Formats: sequence, C-alpha cells, structure tokens
Amino acid sequence: MIPASPQFAAALGIVRRLRECGYQAFLAGGCVRDMLLEREPKDFDVATSAEPEIVLDLFPRTFAVGAHFGVVLVSEEVDGQPTITEVATFRSDGAYSDGRHPDQVRYTESAEEDVQRRDFTINGLLLDPEQAAAQGDFRGAVLDFVGGIADLEAGILRAIGSPVRRFEEDHLRMLRAVRFAARFGFEIQLDTAAAIRALAPKIQAVSRERVRDELTRMLTEGQARRAFELLDETGLLVEVLPEVAELKGVQQPQQYHPEGDVWTHTLLLLSQLAPGCSMTLAWGALLHDIGKPATFQAPATPEDRIRFNGHVEVGVAIGAEICRPLRFSGDETGQILGLIQNHMRFADTPRMKTSTLKRFFRLDRFEEHLALHKMDCMASSGNLDHYHYARSRYETMPPDEVRPAPLLTGRELIALGYRPGATFKAMLHAAEEAQLEGLIHTEEEAVTLIRAQFPPPASSNSEAAKE
Repeated sequence: MIPASPQFAAALGIVRRLRECGYQAFLAGGCVRDMLLEREPKDFDVATSAEPEIVLDLFPRTFAVGAHFGVVLVSEEVDGQPTITEVATFRSDGAYSDGRHPDQVRYTESAEEDVQRRDFTINGLLLDPEQAAAQGDFRGAVLDFVGGIADLEAGILRAIGSPVRRFEEDHLRMLRAVRFAARFGFEIQLDTAAAIRALAPKIQAVSRERVRDELTRMLTEGQARRAFELLDETGLLVEVLPEVAELKGVQQPQQYHPEGDVWTHTLLLLSQLAPGCSMTLAWGALLHDIGKPATFQAPATPEDRIRFNGHVEVGVAIGAEICRPLRFSGDETGQILGLIQNHMRFADTPRMKTSTLKRFFRLDRFEEHLALHKMDCMASSGNLDHYHYARSRYETMPPDEVRPAPLLTGRELIALGYRPGATFKAMLHAAEEAQLEGLIHTEEEAVTLIRAQFPPPASSNSEAAKE
C-alpha cells in the first residue's frame, strides 16, 4: 500500500515539482527498502538529476546542509504538519581520503551511476512515486540496478560493487552492515563479511561519537543480541568495545549462572531488550558485569566457588572509561554507571531498613533499575523473588513517603543555636533517617531528636538565651 503520511505526500510533491521542471526524481534508499519489507519508513529521501542550486531555487524553504555533497533539505507543511525532506543530486564520488567524505563529487544525470556509489544493495533501490500513486501500489514502480530486490527476498546484506572499496570509502559502513543485518535478520554475504574482517581495525579512524550512535542503534532496535554476535564474528567487537570482548570465556559459578560464561549471560540480557528501549537501560544491560573479567577469582578449595569480589566497583570504573571517549552526556553517563553500581542491591531489599529501601527507590529512573534486575535474573537463575518484592514495595509505597518534605533544614538548625559546619549534614541525615523510618512526623519531634543526639554547644545556648 502507498503510505498516507504527510512525509510521503511531501516527497511526492517534491518529485512532481522537479519533474515538471524537466529533471529526473525518485524516492531513494531506506524508504524504498522499508516499504518492500512492509515496514513504516521513518522518512522519505529524494534523489534527483537537479543540482543543488536548482533545488534551492525551486522551493521556498530550503537548507543547504550538505550542498557540497549535493544534499539540500526542503521544508514544507503538509496537512498542517511540518516536514523535512532530504533531496540529493545524482553523483559519482571520487576517492575518500579521510574514510568518510569523498575528496571530490561529480554530479551526473544517471540514476544508475548514482546508485553504484551507495553502500548496500538493499539501500540502492529507487521508486517512481508518481507511478506508484497512479497504480495504487509501489512494487511495480521500483527501479533496481543492483539486485537489491533479490537480496531482500533472500535475506542477504551485500555491499554494492566491491565490498573493500565501499568500506574504504566510509569505515562506518562496517558497523552499519552489522546493524542492518541484525535489524532485518539477514545474513551478511560472504565477500562482504570477509571485507569487514579484513578492514575491521580501520574502524578506529571513525569518530567515537559516530561509533557510539551506531552501537546505540544496535542496542535499541530490538535485535541487540544478534548485533553483538555479528560484531564478534566480524572482528569489530574487539576494535570498538574490547572490554566487552573480554567477557568471553570468563566462567561463573554454576549454582548462580547455569547459562555459562559472562559473555553468554550478557547476550541473554541483550536478547530481552525491546525495540525502542531507553539507551541508558540498553548500555546498562551491556555493561552491568563489565567488571567481572578483572575480578575473577578461581575457587580456593574444592568446596569454594568462583568469585568476583568488588566487580561492581571495578565495573563502575571501567564503565566510566568506556563512556568518556564515546562522549555520552553527563546525565547519560550517570545513569549508565548508576545501573552498573546498583544492579546487585536487589538481593538485599527484603532485609533493608525502611529508610534504606526508600532511598533505594529514589534512584533516578528507578524503573530502569527494576528492568535491568529482571533481565539479569531471567538471564541466569530465573528466580524473580527479589524483583517481585522490590517492584511490589515500589509500586505500593506512596511517593510522599519516599520523598517526604524535610522536617528540618539548615535554617531551623541555626535558629536552634547550632553553628553552620560539617555536623549539619549528619544532623539533617539523622532527622531524615528517623522521618523515613516513621519514628518522627513533625518539626517538633525532629527538634527533640536533634537536641537529644546533638546537644548544642554551651556558648551557643548562652548566646541564644541572651538574645
């Protein structure tokens, strides 16, 4: 069926306008692939023989974000909704000295020549949207110069032309190959896979931000396990995340981890990540046991077991070293490290004091901590007792009990005659602790508690009496 979205209508209008002016124009790339796979395209790109200056003149609202490479964004409003359509001029690229951008771009009037520079056959399809709209279906309106339809039907991810040349042009395409193959459940064609294995070390030349974004997509598109299996098989994993590659072969105590080594355990967690899950939960799942290889201790006696003493603290440190070069934001890094730091605490929840449990529930985005713990259990023993206990207490505990308004502040302490200093923190903590435990409920009770535990200095009492 022809999409009924404003984005498709905008792209169709752009194609018609370009054709009215005598230029070739088609829908191109991922949108054609997704329509053939009966998936909803996220956007619709246009490929045309019109050069960027012409596109800029033909449409009233345009942005020359990539005009040097023949790319213009066209902004329009369709049915009251704003749309942005990428319009790219047919081109043939020169050498890629930096492994990302062509040194020279030569515009062409040949759609077939333009397709030859693209990455994979499944992304090299063109669609005549006018023909598709006229016949009410798009399948007979697809132009395929590279065998993309056959590869879609066979479930094969294949580079267009020479795989080595495609990956030399843009090293990130190696990660994109893995991501597409995992997302669609495709096999990477043999020559394409061989080229990735041969060129895998060149991924080091790609900016860490671009690598981060590709890995995040792999983790959050619903096929994270397959993506990381492919990263390992192609030799890319040891290049982009060597710390994760080290999880392989690290054995665990059978009684707690019947599933096998830490790598297998982590893959089982990744298999539970739902499409569209938060990126922090996904990275937390990937890295939650990242400290185990460095803390592995073999059994000291026949009665002993494998141990990973301190793996949480070491994992937080390693996680920080992974997040830093990948340029995660402070908030993202904090949440990922928080998930690593707290993933073992659920076993203690039935024995926690009420105040400790409430503070545990105050963790930022606690729902992610719950989700990670559940996945952790399902990837090992399958025992969800601690998960159900924590979830039940969390969902039934009123928010104002978890985060009650403080009964005392520093201002009240000063009014009581205490001088500001290091002890203020301990005093306020003591009052909050008693409040969370339900031992005090009013400011007067809090004052009584503080005076009993922290008698004011005699000088402060006398000065307060003089006043």
